[in-house]
Amino acid sequence: MTSIKKRTTAALTATILATTLAIPATAAEAPTIRVSSYKGSSLEVGERSGLIIGPSGTNYTVTSSDPDMVAVEQVLTFWVAVAKAEGTAEITASNSAGERGSMTLTVGSAALAAPEAPTIGDSASLVDNMAIRQEMIRLINQTRKANGVSELPVSEALMNAAQTCSNRRYTWHHAPEESQAAADAGYPYGFGDNLTVFTGTADAARRAVDNWINSPGHFETMIDPRCDCIGVGVTQRDGITYCYMFVGIPNSVNFYA
Repeated sequence: MTSIKKRTTAALTATILATTLAIPATAAEAPTIRVSSYKGSSLEVGERSGLIIGPSGTNYTVTSSDPDMVAVEQVLTFWVAVAKAEGTAEITASNSAGERGSMTLTVGSAALAAPEAPTIGDSASLVDNMAIRQEMIRLINQTRKANGVSELPVSEALMNAAQTCSNRRYTWHHAPEESQAAADAGYPYGFGDNLTVFTGTADAARRAVDNWINSPGHFETMIDPRCDCIGVGVTQRDGITYCYMFVGIPNSVNFYA
């Protein structure tokens, strides 16, 4: 057992050193500003998709290279892409320091596009409460950044899995069902998840993240450096708010996948 531990420790140390040495070589290649779309890089005519822009905590100006194909709108502190006609458009985000990042969105015909809705239960509400969910992601990434770990890009699969579980209004963890939801949504690896339930619907994103910050186990899951993506779900019913956070851990196994 001791020799196994020594070999494992040596392997982990080598991995950490390799990662540390690689950072200077790759840092210059990374985009200054990250831009992605909740629904991916392809939309149907008439669809709307929230834009995920990072690092968080910064004011951005967002433009479209062709507003007649894809328009952009600001809703509170969030940006939304609106697919108007078939074609492609580049969405660009910039800040006051002159830094920029972009992504390309392709719009296809709603009549011809194949449906890609998940085949999991409660799918009718997978886009519910998107403003609250985006604010939760912003606050979680802000917390991660403040604790020295990287911000997480959004995973559509984990967004759908988290919303599926929040829609079921669980008040405690149901590990097999949560694992099955992640697998059914298309996330193939293991994950960590947080759940919080509270009375009231106001300031839901802040209350959920504060609850996790103030709970040691939930806080550790939120700032886990192994994670590489995130999804959140929010359901509000009868004056009660149910919130889930799923964070993907690519070097782990979900036995339901």
